[in-house]
Amino acid sequence: MDAIADEEPPSVDELAAFQQDGRAWVATDDIDQPVGYVLVDVVDGAAHVEQISVNPSHARRGLGRTLLETIVRWAEQQGLEAVTLTTFSDVPWNAPYYRRLGFHPLAEAEVSEGLRRIREQEVARGLDAWPRVSMHRPVASPSDTH
Repeated sequence: MDAIADEEPPSVDELAAFQQDGRAWVATDDIDQPVGYVLVDVVDGAAHVEQISVNPSHARRGLGRTLLETIVRWAEQQGLEAVTLTTFSDVPWNAPYYRRLGFHPLAEAEVSEGLRRIREQEVARGLDAWPRVSMHRPVASPSDTH
């Protein structure tokens, strides 16, 4: 999967747009250095994880889980019903990891139009060289917590 690792990160302008819209969060280490981040779009009424990354030197410390839970809380505050993402289905730190965090694969018939467009963009970038899946996690409404 070297092609994925070699892909250019988002530009400063792209990151700034997420930041200005309040759709970017950063995880830091003990000395306040950034070691992970998540970017979110709103796609078809759901918070869509555009990108989530944690520096491998800080893996297995719960930072990815914390970033995702931040997105779930944000989605709830925004009145969104779910969090979605697209990912590699067979990579252990992708779909199997997200399943453990409450995400479920969507059947093809359940994939929204916006997610279909995202998948088409992924194909154009060559990400379909490995099996991909769209995933969904419902966001609890305030009435679900009582």
